[in-house]
Amino acid sequence: MALIVQKYGGTSVGSVERIKAVAQRVIDTSKAGNSVVVVVSAMGKTTDGLVKLANEISTNPSRREMDMLLSTGEQVSIALLSMALQEMGQPAISLTGAQVGIVTEAQHTRARILRIETERLSRHLEEGKVVVVAGFQGITSVADLEITTLGRGGSDTSAVALAAALRADFCEIYTDVPGILTADPRLVPDAQLMTEITSDEMLELASLGAKVLHPRAVEIARNYGVPLVVRSSWTDEPGTKVVSPAYQARSLEGLELVKAVDAVEFDTDQAKVGLLRVPDRPGVAARLFGEIAHQDLDVDLIIQSIHEGNSNDIAFTVSKNVVKKAEAVTAAIAPVLRTHPTPAPDEAEVMVDPQIAKVSIAGAGMIGRPGIAAEMFATLAEAEINILMISTSEVKVSCVVEAGECDRAISALCKTFDVNTSPAWINRKLITQDNTDEYPLPPVRGVALDLNQARIAIRHIPDRPGMAARLFKQLASQNISVDMIIQSQRCRIIDGLPRRDIAFTVHRGDAEAAKATLQEVVTEWGCGEVVVDYAIAKVSAVGTGMEGQPGVAAQMFEALAKNQINIQMIATSEIKLSCVVAQDQGVTALQIIHNAFGLAGNQKIQVSA
Repeated sequence: MALIVQKYGGTSVGSVERIKAVAQRVIDTSKAGNSVVVVVSAMGKTTDGLVKLANEISTNPSRREMDMLLSTGEQVSIALLSMALQEMGQPAISLTGAQVGIVTEAQHTRARILRIETERLSRHLEEGKVVVVAGFQGITSVADLEITTLGRGGSDTSAVALAAALRADFCEIYTDVPGILTADPRLVPDAQLMTEITSDEMLELASLGAKVLHPRAVEIARNYGVPLVVRSSWTDEPGTKVVSPAYQARSLEGLELVKAVDAVEFDTDQAKVGLLRVPDRPGVAARLFGEIAHQDLDVDLIIQSIHEGNSNDIAFTVSKNVVKKAEAVTAAIAPVLRTHPTPAPDEAEVMVDPQIAKVSIAGAGMIGRPGIAAEMFATLAEAEINILMISTSEVKVSCVVEAGECDRAISALCKTFDVNTSPAWINRKLITQDNTDEYPLPPVRGVALDLNQARIAIRHIPDRPGMAARLFKQLASQNISVDMIIQSQRCRIIDGLPRRDIAFTVHRGDAEAAKATLQEVVTEWGCGEVVVDYAIAKVSAVGTGMEGQPGVAAQMFEALAKNQINIQMIATSEIKLSCVVAQDQGVTALQIIHNAFGLAGNQKIQVSA
């Protein structure tokens, strides 16, 4: 007999008829000889309605009272579903987050789970009851009885955390799509269903806004080896398996990562190649990385900073043993980029630095927690380590530093974040695929689009340790989260000081506040202007198969260039490529990249209302 945790989202329990349909599915699972725990969200748009009511009452409602209000939505769902199960002859009991023993940290509206006291839940299961649990909520402690909510995607997090605490045989997430798709079917009509995906790939896609699973839920599944399946509420199709590493015993105390960072990674086999003052027009990145791929050179980090005038800087890292070849290729193509299709006013310059190392912090806990990147930059600044390159993803921040400073950087970061180190390359291949040499993984598994970001650029920041730390600490103090961060490679001497530009993206709603917050620092340092651009979109491709496979970036850049889509910024991690393009070209860029990597198919995915 298996123990199964099932989670149903708001659309799945959005009406009496749908609640009855869920009850029947639960009964079928139970009659097959399984013990069942069901986690449900609030009905339909209940939570949105409650938020609207609060905003009509108060312009700035307290976080505590918002938790008191929003937690009621799930209480309605669990009671109705429990009634439906009982009416159909299945013993059942509904429990709130507090009653089921979900204990969280004391952070209203965004709490993380510390532990789950499973005694009561286990007792009800032994009595043959289906236990219906309110997702999205918990309690700070038995003494305080303070209700907390877990934030967006909280019901996913509740379900996977319960599965981990109970050592469930698997956790099923039921939603309004048939599983994990290669793209949002509302934007890409020929998006296709994946039969399985690694937890690392899912973590990146979830962080990029793929709303089928929340990244915190994926992180718990990965840490505790929870077998996870995403399925449709409306069919009996098998859905998509999210494959995690095999279970390894670890403490359930602090079940959901409270620490934002769970690893410091490093790679000392890196060299940097930069191409300065390349023309700012479609096709430049495609031409450069197309030739690099033609020479079978594998690239790690890629950054393209914001343009100044009519030119950009592009920098990338390669293994030290091929840096000479990469330099030769870049030097050979620089004149071509400058003159084709029309002459550029500036002469491109190739810059090579073989004495570098990459240090990174990684962890899903940094999502939605402003200040983690700033803490990394501050740690390096305090150790008097200058940052040569910055590249970020939603779950990783990477900095290139001088090779001789790598050990000090690692030591300082491990102390700051209280974690251990690991090499930067991690085998993320599909666990169920035995022979990846004979059947290589596709380089890209899914693509995602974010239309809710704005870009802020600060010109002429002094190039010395501590500058980036000061900037991003200032933003964190105002609870402003930063996504992509790019530091330019071009250095100028202004007023006797070397200076660089930094650009980053934030949620559109935070852009003006971010600009105002930074104005004091910018004025103090004598920087250039602070420029905000709302008309951007970020498009990303994710896949473990791109590791060690030359030409993936070139393929993405070429697809965009053929359609005259100019790339404004580039940032990469080991399994993700992200480009900023014009906002009005975002959906087109997503569709183009999806097609370029052969992800399109003939099956039409229906999304239920």
